[in-house]
Amino acid sequence: MNRNARRALYWAPRILCILFAIFLSLFSLDVFEEGIAPGRAIVAWLLHMIPVLAVAAVLALAWRWEWVGAVLCVALAAAHAVATWGRFPWWVYLLVPGPLILVGALFLLNWVFREELRER
Repeated sequence: MNRNARRALYWAPRILCILFAIFLSLFSLDVFEEGIAPGRAIVAWLLHMIPVLAVAAVLALAWRWEWVGAVLCVALAAAHAVATWGRFPWWVYLLVPGPLILVGALFLLNWVFREELRER
């Protein structure tokens, strides 16, 4: 594997996970609307940020232990699908679990090729 491929494989799941956390955080902004008390809106926002914090925690663990990131990303995807099954149209299940499964697969590849990725 050449140097650019190694760098891309190393950084792709990390960057995608950060972008996915930013994407999820956009959904938490819907609590700030007219007519809601500021204290209540902040509490609602904090509750909406729990999934973002979960993704950030998985990323923190995966940065060091890629296999943990692979397992936890797929577990988060499965948990979301199970918890929300039947509530949304089918394409919603591509928006949240889909990227998590992709990131999990990339972390798995990071773990499989960890020796080669760490070569200088």
